[in-house]
Amino acid sequence: LHRRLRPTARALPQPLMTRDAILLVGGNGFLGLALARSLAAAGHEPHVLSRTTQPGRRDGIAFHCGSQDDPDIVSPLIRGCGTLVHLASTTTPGLSAGRSSVDTIENLLPAARLLEIMATCPPERLIFVSSGGAIYGNPERLPTDESHPPNPLSSHAAGKTALEAFFTSFAHGKRVPLTIVRPSNLYGPGQVARPGFGLVRTLLDKALRAEPLEVWGDGSAVRDYLFIDDAVEAFERLIAQPGLSGTFNIGSGVGTSISGLIRLAERVTGREIGIIPRSAREVDVRAIVLNTARLRAATGWMPRTELEPGLGRTWAWLRAEGVVSENPALQ
Repeated sequence: LHRRLRPTARALPQPLMTRDAILLVGGNGFLGLALARSLAAAGHEPHVLSRTTQPGRRDGIAFHCGSQDDPDIVSPLIRGCGTLVHLASTTTPGLSAGRSSVDTIENLLPAARLLEIMATCPPERLIFVSSGGAIYGNPERLPTDESHPPNPLSSHAAGKTALEAFFTSFAHGKRVPLTIVRPSNLYGPGQVARPGFGLVRTLLDKALRAEPLEVWGDGSAVRDYLFIDDAVEAFERLIAQPGLSGTFNIGSGVGTSISGLIRLAERVTGREIGIIPRSAREVDVRAIVLNTARLRAATGWMPRTELEPGLGRTWAWLRAEGVVSENPALQ
C-alpha cells in the first residue's frame, strides 16, 4: 500500500494556541463543525484539521488543511491542544460494501499513523468517535447498551471496531484517558446532502425537490435518530470531564422505522414522498436503538428534541437557507 501524497497546504501558525485548546481531527463534517461552533461560542479554542477545509480563522475556530497522518501539521497542533477528538471517517456501511481496502487505506492506516505521531507528545485527553448505528450489527437486545459485543456487518463497522482497539491500546500504553463515543444517526440543520450519508437529510432533500427516495428493503429497518444539538451537548459534557474514560452510547433511545420516518417527513413537509424500492442489503442493520443510561449517569445528559419537532426545525432550515446538495446531479 502506497502512502497518499500529502496536501500542499499547511497548518497556519497559531502563536496564541495553548494546551487548553481542543483539536477536532476530521472536524469539517456535520458533527465536527457543529461541535466546533458550540465550543467557540462557549469560550473554548477549537482547532479543526481536515483535508477538505480552507485554512484560516473564522468565527473563533482555527481551520487547518492537511491529513491526520502528516507529522509536519499534526505535531504542532497536538503540542498546543490538550484534548483531541477524532472524527475522521470517509465511509458508511453502504458505501463500504465489498470494498474493505477502502476503509483500510482511507481510515485505518491514517489513524494508525496519527497514533504513532502522538506517541512522542500524547494529548492529555482522547475522544474517539465510533459508531452506535453500525458497530453492534443486529443486536441480541434492544435498547442496546455498551456491554453488547461488537458484531460488524460491514467494512465500515469493522473499521470502527478495529480503531476502537487501536485507540484503546494507545491510551493504555500512554496512560491517556480515552472516551469512545458511539453516536446514533445524527440529523439537523447544517447537514449537507451527500450520497450515502444521512437518511433524514436525504429524505428532506427529496421532499424539497419533489424527487423519489430509494429505500433499501421493505422500510421496516429501525434506527435511532438524534438531533444535532443534543449530540453536541453530549460531547460538551464529556469534554468537560477530562478524567472520564470508557465507552458511551449517544442516542435518543427511541427507534423509528424507515417507513415511519417517511410518514413523519410527509406530515412535517406537507408533501408526498415517492419511493423507489431496492433489495435489502446484507450490510444494513435490521434494527438498532441505543441505551444511553451510562452517559446519563456519568454526565446527567438527556436528549431534549423529539423526532418530529427536530424534523420540523431541519425542514425550516433547509427551506430558509436554500442549501444545495454536494451531488452535482441534484444541483
